[in-house]
Amino acid sequence: MKLGELVPGMTGSDAALTVTGFAIDHRKVAPGTVFGAFAGARFNGEDFIADAVAAGAVAIVAAPGATVAGAVHIADAEPRRAFAQIAARFFTPVPAHVAAVTGTNGKTSTAEMTRQLWRMAGHNAASIGTLGVTTSVDQSSTGLTTPDIVTFLGNMSGLAREGVTHAIFEASSHGLSQFRTEGLPVQVGAFTNLSRDHLDYHGTMEAYFEAKMRLIDEVVVDGGSVVVWADDEYSDQVIDRAKTRGLTLLTVGMAGEAIRLISRTPTQLGQQLLLAHDGKEVKVTLPLIGAYQAANALVSAGIIIAAGGDPRQVFDHLGRLQPVRGRLERAVITRAGAPVYVDYAHTPDGLQAAIEALRPHVTGRLITLFGAGGDRDIGKRPQMGKVASDLSDVVIVTDDNPRSEDPAAIRAAIMAAAGDATEIGGRREAIAAAVAMAGANDIVLLAGKGHEQGQIVGAGDTLRVLPFDDVQVARECAA
Repeated sequence: MKLGELVPGMTGSDAALTVTGFAIDHRKVAPGTVFGAFAGARFNGEDFIADAVAAGAVAIVAAPGATVAGAVHIADAEPRRAFAQIAARFFTPVPAHVAAVTGTNGKTSTAEMTRQLWRMAGHNAASIGTLGVTTSVDQSSTGLTTPDIVTFLGNMSGLAREGVTHAIFEASSHGLSQFRTEGLPVQVGAFTNLSRDHLDYHGTMEAYFEAKMRLIDEVVVDGGSVVVWADDEYSDQVIDRAKTRGLTLLTVGMAGEAIRLISRTPTQLGQQLLLAHDGKEVKVTLPLIGAYQAANALVSAGIIIAAGGDPRQVFDHLGRLQPVRGRLERAVITRAGAPVYVDYAHTPDGLQAAIEALRPHVTGRLITLFGAGGDRDIGKRPQMGKVASDLSDVVIVTDDNPRSEDPAAIRAAIMAAAGDATEIGGRREAIAAAVAMAGANDIVLLAGKGHEQGQIVGAGDTLRVLPFDDVQVARECAA
């Protein structure tokens, strides 16, 4: 493809240059590559422009003040956005139907449930997010909730070439603020909820919210649709954003108008939902436990309907949803008869939702085990300690992913507000203790790591990822 086909208005010899690919890592540049040089948290891509040119880059997308010699300088005040828009013209085709979901909690479950519902409707569907790239036959990791723009667009194009017609991706606040989701025609956007997270990056809740709202304000195409969980404290603001843009709005939840949740009754293996849609009541037997699982399922149903799905078929398919990896996943039942659940909850709000989901099923004690990640928002640590202490019968504070921080210091910040919680540093030892103390009427919740397969220790040159899977460890301890 010629550079002139990718950059509107470009003429002359520059427009005739052949483009073979895109890269934001100078080590991945090959002859014909367009290189994106941006300032990041740890590195400034402008420092590697000369290396990229030496490796064969034909064009550099960078800020106007960058020094570029030997290649075309595509200057833009927002080079990340410009790079994404140019790359999107290169990575074609893409799936015909694309949706995106944002929010603090529930993105992964909503994306996976949406993929399942599309598949049950007969579509070749895929999701991209925390679990990686998931199709009906395969799953591969990308390493980030929203991968870098080259990986993201490359994945989407690859999926389309494999016959995928329907795709949904998780739009994280980092990905949205860094323009990692640009250029793709997103017909349906969705919002789950907003609570404290990532303030180490965004600084304030206001900035965090604004990052999320780029999905509504800019990423969803003109004339597109937005699905909003109506029962969150931020929902009204999101609804106003959608109305301001003139997007088609579908609200779901107890205050929802498109799908109203009339009642929710816990059952032994799930919950019975009574819904109102289009003036009629609908009963759904959802095979997943917890209020937040119901919320995610209804947002997913809203996405399918917004994308043109048959509502009656969607409600029928909700009864066939499968559990999402690491989201209230029952790992094992101990010898004493206590079920052990694993959940990704790593925020105060997420931890509360997981505990409250399990509470109706507990006749004995609810034993909650969790920690907090290092090099992340430190303010949420005592909040998580208080939530666990207030809502659980037994609390064990342990390590999560300490990264470069002292694990004992992270635990101490949690313990300061965790009442009479027990502190056990080693996560395996902590899980063993939780499993051993659980009786027949008890339930154990292992929170924080969910689907993760490793424990991150150290940073930079000392960074190690130690093999660790809460589900596997729980099974080993129960055995």
